[in-house]
Amino acid sequence: MGRVQRAARNIIFGYIGNLATQLLGFVLRTVFIAHLGDTLNGVNDLYTSILSVLSMAELGVGTALNYSLYGPVARKDYEKIKSYMRLYRQAYCVIGLVIAVIGLLISPFLPFLVKQPQGVTVRDMTLYYFIFLFNTVSSYFVAYKYSLVNAEQNNYIQTNIITVTKMITVTLQIAVILTTENFYFYLLTAAFVELLQKFFVSWYLNRRYPYLKDKNVVKLSSEETGEIVRKTKALLFHKIGDVARLQTDSMIISGFINVTLVGYVGNYNLILTSVSNFVNIIFNSVLSSFGNLIATESKDKQYQVFKVYRFFACWIYGFSAVGFFLLLTPLIILWPSVGPKKTLPVAVIACILTDYYFKGDRIVLSNFKTAAGVFEQDKYLALIQGGVNLVISIVLVQKIGLIGVYIGTIISGLIANVTKPYIIYKACFGRDVKTYFVDSVKYLAVILGILALLLGIKHVIMQEVTVINFAVMFVMISVAFNGIFLLLFGRTEEFGYLWGIVRKKLGRR
Repeated sequence: MGRVQRAARNIIFGYIGNLATQLLGFVLRTVFIAHLGDTLNGVNDLYTSILSVLSMAELGVGTALNYSLYGPVARKDYEKIKSYMRLYRQAYCVIGLVIAVIGLLISPFLPFLVKQPQGVTVRDMTLYYFIFLFNTVSSYFVAYKYSLVNAEQNNYIQTNIITVTKMITVTLQIAVILTTENFYFYLLTAAFVELLQKFFVSWYLNRRYPYLKDKNVVKLSSEETGEIVRKTKALLFHKIGDVARLQTDSMIISGFINVTLVGYVGNYNLILTSVSNFVNIIFNSVLSSFGNLIATESKDKQYQVFKVYRFFACWIYGFSAVGFFLLLTPLIILWPSVGPKKTLPVAVIACILTDYYFKGDRIVLSNFKTAAGVFEQDKYLALIQGGVNLVISIVLVQKIGLIGVYIGTIISGLIANVTKPYIIYKACFGRDVKTYFVDSVKYLAVILGILALLLGIKHVIMQEVTVINFAVMFVMISVAFNGIFLLLFGRTEEFGYLWGIVRKKLGRR
């Protein structure tokens, strides 16, 4: 099975899993808000962000080791695979213990991170947090085994396991909320199901790769270990910077405004994430294929695939960003248990979606750079981004409120959009980066032009927010955006490459 076929299989299973889990997640959040309230909804989102910050202790070890596995997997060098996997297991056991210790040290400071938690005592806040911490720490003792599955371009296996677990968890949590209206039981249900999943994953992957249980494992050479250490050190800076930029918004909102607003923002993020996950599946599913491509193909072939990947990202992220800008707040208004009283200002939505679009552009750069093992050239960039985000967000949130948080996020993100192309074009392709920025301006100008057109159409169609008007506007956005994009770019080499893949797949059927 080739790279394209493996990527397609990963995408299909990713879509099926995402659709099932996101629909259940939407139902769960609706039931949660109706029965447990906005404050606990905000606490739930806040603790998820805090534990994401704690996961910084992973320090990029997983990424560095995944990169190291691409070559041995392509060569079917099982002895080398065993050596890397043993190192991976040892590293992740240490990481799990480090996260546990740091998590326990943070717990006394929770009252300073949660502002205005109406009806929630300090004791409850702490116990809730410990349950979240347990779920995070325990995952590290089995997560390393997925690296081999993904290096083989069989990402669908991890997707399917996570999908089934999520469906069982959410279904049971909905039942628990409806019958008990108890947040403790809600959290413990997830902890129990996910613990069972971890035992299953360990058993299943041991059966799939029995050689991983071999005791006779050759130790990696000092050169091989040294390469991983160098890449991990570089990734440490990336990880710290990314956490400071991407995972601190909820904590800033909770600490400087109130924890309930975290829940309101979380409602928007749930919709945004639910839909964008469908987009991200495509791009994340081809990451392992990129690793194989870079290990086996010429730079010209790599550059051709990168341009196609980037064109498709601008199309999909542009389409979804425009659709979100026009329909996100109407969907919140139509959402049971949420409604018009919990909407965010248009300026805040614009900032969130501006960052969303440019983040999509960065995913292309980051995924290709990761697959190529290019970590060290910009290792300080993420630290600069994280510092810029924290300073601007904390200063502006006190002066102009919520929008200030997202202004900091946008500015810090754009630093990478400008600098990373230079690194990739020089390190990976040996080409002039000018064409990248010319394409960036071209794609963005088209997207903004389509948005302006659709804003006029929305003013006519959606004078009142109803389900029918929403559906009509959704159809108009889909037809107008994709029709114009196809008209303008349908004759390009990038579109021709994509269309060739589609025709090949359809021809086989």
